[in-house]
Amino acid sequence: MHAGNIFSALMAWLVAKSQGGTMVLRIEDLDRERSKPRFIDAVQRDFETLGLTWDEGPYFQHDRDDAYQAAFDTLVDKGLVYPCFCTRADLHAASAPHHGEKLVYPGTCRNLTPQQRMERAVSRKPAMRLRVPDETISFDDLIQGHYSQNLEEDCGDFLIRRSDQAFAYQLAVVVDDGEQGVNSIVRGMDLLCSTPQQMYLQDLLGIQHAQYAHVPLMVGEKDRRLSKRDHDAALDVLLERFKTPEAIIGHIAGITGLAPTCDPTTPEELLGTFDIRSLTTLFPDLVQIQWH
Repeated sequence: MHAGNIFSALMAWLVAKSQGGTMVLRIEDLDRERSKPRFIDAVQRDFETLGLTWDEGPYFQHDRDDAYQAAFDTLVDKGLVYPCFCTRADLHAASAPHHGEKLVYPGTCRNLTPQQRMERAVSRKPAMRLRVPDETISFDDLIQGHYSQNLEEDCGDFLIRRSDQAFAYQLAVVVDDGEQGVNSIVRGMDLLCSTPQQMYLQDLLGIQHAQYAHVPLMVGEKDRRLSKRDHDAALDVLLERFKTPEAIIGHIAGITGLAPTCDPTTPEELLGTFDIRSLTTLFPDLVQIQWH
C-alpha cells in the first residue's frame, strides 16, 4: 500500500463506521497473472498494521466465475451484448477523450454483420461489449456532489468480458456488491466516471444502487497520482519515516483535513470527530491532494 491507498481505505472505514456499518474486505483478483498470494497476504497485513480492520471477508473474485457468467447471460438474453474485435491501438486511435482519462468507445464493432463478425473472429478472439442507450444517469456523491453522465456521449459501449475470457471489472464489482450487500462505496476520484456505468448495470441486473463517495486523489506532483513507483510513499518507507502506524495515520489525516494537526492518531480516534455531513466542504480541492 502507499499513502493514496491508505487515505482511500481510511475514508471508507470512517464512512462505514460512522453510519454503524461494517467493512467488507474484497480481494479483486480477476487478473490471475498479477494476483499472487504474497500480495494478498501483504495487503491484509498492511490493513491490520494501520488499524483498518474489516468485519467481513476476505472475499475473492477468482472463484466467482459462475456468478459473473449468470449476470453475463442475463445481459446476452436482453440483446445488449456484442463482440468487439478492436485492439488497444484501435481504441486509442478512434476514441475521443472525455473527463481526463476516459476514452469514449465510438461503436466501431456495434453494427457488424454476422458475416463480418465471422471473418474477424478468424484472426482475433473478441472481447464483449454492453450496448448503452442515449440516457443520462445522475447521482449525488457524498464528496463530489451532483454528477451526471450521458452513457452514449460520455462513455460509449463498455467491456464486460475481455478477449482472454476474463470478466471485466465493471461487471464483476457490480455482481459482487449486489451479492455481498455492499451499499456504501468509497474510492478514488479516478473512478467517478465509472459509476454511471455500474449504476446502469445495477438497473439491468435488478441490483440496488449504493451510496457513493469519491475521495480526492493523493498526488506526488500536480496531475500525477501516487502509484507503486512512488517508493517514498510506500507503507514500509512510511514506517521508517514516521516510526509508528499512528504517526502515519495522523500525518495523512492532517494533510487531508481529516484532523486539525498531523499529530499521531488512530482510525478510532478520528471517528470521534468525523462528520459525514461535512464531506462536500472538507477538502479544499475535490480532485487532488498534494502528498508531502
